[in-house]
Amino acid sequence: MNSTQALITYDAILAITGKMLTAAQNDKWDQLILLEQECRKLTEMLIKHDPEPILDKELLQKKVKIINQILADDAQIRAITAPWMTKLQDMLNTNGRTRSLQQAYQPINDM
Repeated sequence: MNSTQALITYDAILAITGKMLTAAQNDKWDQLILLEQECRKLTEMLIKHDPEPILDKELLQKKVKIINQILADDAQIRAITAPWMTKLQDMLNTNGRTRSLQQAYQPINDM
């Protein structure tokens, strides 16, 4: 992967994280999951082609700026999804306890 391809990939990741943030802000969880999968594929491409090409000063600054924006988007997404994930975990735990209680106190049927 050359420097141009690497920056194009970083730009694509930035575009997707922007869409992910919008999806999270609008409670579009299915869309968020699909976008996260796209983002993961692009990230894996970057990792696969490690080491990345050496960039000149201007391209390196552009890469750093893109990465900082990706990280900012990610932080905002996590701030939105963390309470939702906690609520979901609480619901799952409650359902599990309810099921356990129902099983424990369910009358035994005579055969």
